[in-house]
Amino acid sequence: MPWHSAAEFLAMGGYAGYVWGSVGACALAMTLEPWLLHRRRRRVLRELRRLRAAAPVQTSVSRRITARRRQTA
Repeated sequence: MPWHSAAEFLAMGGYAGYVWGSVGACALAMTLEPWLLHRRRRRVLRELRRLRAAAPVQTSVSRRITARRRQTA
């Protein structure tokens, strides 16, 4: 479809609302998705660090004791 002016191009043959609305929605989604993924990744890593810090450290001695308890049970 040939356009003879910028106004005709922007009007998109009378479908400008649909066309530019779709372009805007796509641009918004493509902008928000990486940002939301980044936020979620930071939140998950923060939660993993918190859980790792709260978990008791299991040494080789405590593993052997736990294994013996399981064998006798």
